[in-house]
Amino acid sequence: MSIIDTFDYDGEEIIKAESNVRRIEDFPQTVLVVFSVKMRDLFLNTYHPSKIGALYAAGWELPIWQFEYKGRKMGFFHTILGGAGATALLEELFALGAEKCLYFGVCGALDKEIAAGHLLVPTAAYRDEGVSYHYTQCSDFIEIETAPKLARIFEEMQVPYNTTKTWTTNAFYRETMRNMERRKAEGCSVVEMECASIMAVGSFRKKEVYQFLYAGDCLSADGWDKRILGNMPEDMKERILMVAIEAAVRL
Repeated sequence: MSIIDTFDYDGEEIIKAESNVRRIEDFPQTVLVVFSVKMRDLFLNTYHPSKIGALYAAGWELPIWQFEYKGRKMGFFHTILGGAGATALLEELFALGAEKCLYFGVCGALDKEIAAGHLLVPTAAYRDEGVSYHYTQCSDFIEIETAPKLARIFEEMQVPYNTTKTWTTNAFYRETMRNMERRKAEGCSVVEMECASIMAVGSFRKKEVYQFLYAGDCLSADGWDKRILGNMPEDMKERILMVAIEAAVRL
């Protein structure tokens, strides 16, 4: 038996997220979720939200913030990198009362034609991780059910973007040239660490999980180009944050 045989649809969980967190009354139904500390700090300095709770990972307190935009109350959360940790925290956000989560974060471009900072809506994620196999039947890709709605919202907002398949892997130091070419041949133009995992959880829990990505570094036949990874211009961060908030209020 291997990981591809582990999905147990009717099996009851031994540990439930509801056992580890206490539901927060009037918790915001829509939560924006980021991976970047710099994006988090930009949000805090711009919107001055109120803290309504916290989740915990590896001894770190991760605050949950609440703010209002255009008369709508929403949440904001800075999660951790990697499918396993991010999905455990997503389960706990659901247990607190969240119904919709919009994730946005950096990805690596596998196509040099994708400009740094360009926005992408993933439509399917290659499952080169472990979490998704516990939430849905085995397959090469997980189809992203929420992608069409998010794409329509971007079109309404007149935001330039592209749709793409993405390669989800947590082993970024083992992103080999051969595997990169295989994923590109299957239609993946970007790589990241969480998409397949969080989408599988959302589908299994019957909650709405959305995600858009923005290109940071680039992996190609020429090697690795760091581009703007870790050094994104301030005006680009501001633009992406505003896109996320405007999209979230329309979900």
